[in-house]
Amino acid sequence: MSFRAAIALGSFLAPAALAAAGASGVQVVPNEAQRRVDVIIDGRPFTSYIWPTTLKKPVLYPLRTAKGTIVTRGWPLDPRPGEHVDHPHYVGLWLNYENVNGLDFWNNSDAIKPADAPKMGTIRHRRIVTAKSGADRGELVTESDWVNHEGKTLLYERTQFVFAGNATTRSIDRVTTLTAADERVVFADAKDGMLGLRVARQLEQPSKTPEVFTDAAGRKTAVPVLDNTGVTGEYLSSEGLKGDAVWGTRGRWTMLHGSIENEPIAITILDRPSNPGFPTYWHARGYGLFAVNPLGQKVFSNGKNELNLTLEPGRSVTFAYRILIQNGTPTPAAIEREYQAFAQQAAVPTGNR
Repeated sequence: MSFRAAIALGSFLAPAALAAAGASGVQVVPNEAQRRVDVIIDGRPFTSYIWPTTLKKPVLYPLRTAKGTIVTRGWPLDPRPGEHVDHPHYVGLWLNYENVNGLDFWNNSDAIKPADAPKMGTIRHRRIVTAKSGADRGELVTESDWVNHEGKTLLYERTQFVFAGNATTRSIDRVTTLTAADERVVFADAKDGMLGLRVARQLEQPSKTPEVFTDAAGRKTAVPVLDNTGVTGEYLSSEGLKGDAVWGTRGRWTMLHGSIENEPIAITILDRPSNPGFPTYWHARGYGLFAVNPLGQKVFSNGKNELNLTLEPGRSVTFAYRILIQNGTPTPAAIEREYQAFAQQAAVPTGNR
């Protein structure tokens, strides 16, 4: 079975994962031959950590609610009717950045022209460190390399994922430590970064006008207006901003709420005070890109602030975020309680290579 055919099944699992699907608790089931790790909560598929050869980074894909509804866009792995087909590099949930020593990791995909390939960076999954199942949480620790076009490593990545859930909620904690290899690494202030999620069409905000977006290299991507029937999304930030007003502003958390076939759904990303650039800027676009960018301060502040995060060889930085997928529409007060609980947890670096 091809990877695309497997994805098209929606809940394709390895034999061990099929057995785990009837179990309670959180099952984390590696299948390195299929380049994936499946996560099952109380017998229901939740997500998979995948690193297919067609992608330029590992991602979590797809993401589901506690009821099993997929909340991530299908295209380009599993196209669905009515979806936008822009930005082929937006798949599931990922972490990378637009300008790392001048290399663009964010916009890289198989759609990049050969002439542009030397300007792009790739994140190569290297190994699964641990995969642990449990009664109330599952854990996956992975290592990857951020490499240039020639395969030279700029950064070593070690990421811990913690998966949990109950009858109405799914959660992911992602703690990523990046360590500079043998040269200084500069994350130059840029718009496109860093933790990103591309949501299903129904959770986009209704589009009113077509848009054309240009990346740092001048490449343009058109996002046309589609039929808005059933499109219900709206952003709400911790600062009380709504809709398009959230983009380019700072906040402790942002929630995207809407519904898919009359199922109310809220996706919230929580920042952590220990993160660089806290409180983060939100790169939250109406067409379905829901992203956290703490490093693009010059862009979002119109030049008032500048970060240019720099790592000397062997030095590390850690980013920790929580993603909540909830049935219903939580109140801002309820999300603030979730944020406070997350903020009070110790941010433990995942360690170096």
